[in-house]
Amino acid sequence: MNDERAANAIDKKIGQRVRTRRLEIGMSQERLAELLGVTFQQVQKYEKGVNRIAASRLHDIALSMDMPIAKFFEGLGGRASAGVAESSKDYIDDALATPEGAQLMSLFASIKSKKVRRQVLELVKALTEEASEGKRG
Repeated sequence: MNDERAANAIDKKIGQRVRTRRLEIGMSQERLAELLGVTFQQVQKYEKGVNRIAASRLHDIALSMDMPIAKFFEGLGGRASAGVAESSKDYIDDALATPEGAQLMSLFASIKSKKVRRQVLELVKALTEEASEGKRG
């Protein structure tokens, strides 16, 4: 049975973007919940895409996090029934939705030296290659 009110891939992606923005600005789930007048468990459900976010609630979330509401929908296009394509942007969003990803981006952005940024990039490439070789072997 397909419940049209159930959260779908786009709802999950919007929830993920809420989490990404919240982490980006250093806001806790508790603080966002307080601003919205809901429990932090409800914020967790929104972020995981378990519960759909009503348009009025998304408007409140956007205002609370000083983000244009349209940013939550960027790149989604298409119909909800078609699903959400997994582009490289989706993988970046996935990474930034984690506390480690948000922290890594923040720290990387604070590096002023181009040389050091290149060295960090080379280190990450080497670690990625080593990790993928470990999976094969």
